[in-house]
Amino acid sequence: MGELIGYARCSTVLQDLTAQREILLELGVPEDRIYLDKGLTGTNRARPGLDQALAAVRAGDTLVVPKLDRLARSVPDARDIGDTLVARGVRLSLGGSIYDPADPMSKMFFNMLAVFAEFEADLLKMRTREGMAVARSKGKLKGKQPKLTARQQAELVRMRASGEYSIADLMEMFSVGRATVYRVLERAGHDRVGGAA
Repeated sequence: MGELIGYARCSTVLQDLTAQREILLELGVPEDRIYLDKGLTGTNRARPGLDQALAAVRAGDTLVVPKLDRLARSVPDARDIGDTLVARGVRLSLGGSIYDPADPMSKMFFNMLAVFAEFEADLLKMRTREGMAVARSKGKLKGKQPKLTARQQAELVRMRASGEYSIADLMEMFSVGRATVYRVLERAGHDRVGGAA
């Protein structure tokens, strides 16, 4: 029998992975073979810990996750990961239960778990949108504030139009990046390329 490789994830940096790590240890995964992602959602496939875990497993090994929703938050993503593991000869353990795609009951159970994981993620998104709408209606959610005030933006445009200031000069004087200077100039309808940077 191959090695046990563990994977755990939490969506925010404030959450703790201790409970998931303990589950993996109880399931026999060695401490140094547990890969973690913190502050990354399950809908995001670009997760360094998941990439490392998937790279670490070899044919005959078992990837162990505490629950399917730690691995994926959408049905297509869960199926893709599951199918990829099966094609590589790697078993998938969901909290100690081995997923066997050849067994109709196991496949149905896996798909049901994936549907519930996606449903939970969709509910969370819906609640977040509703909360943001309420906050916005009460004036408590204003969005990202511009780096420069309207007055500073007008001054930046005036200085650039004078022809005496390069983009680099404006970046330094207003303590902003090149993209911000260009954005202000474009909004004002000013030629962003005019003059030397």
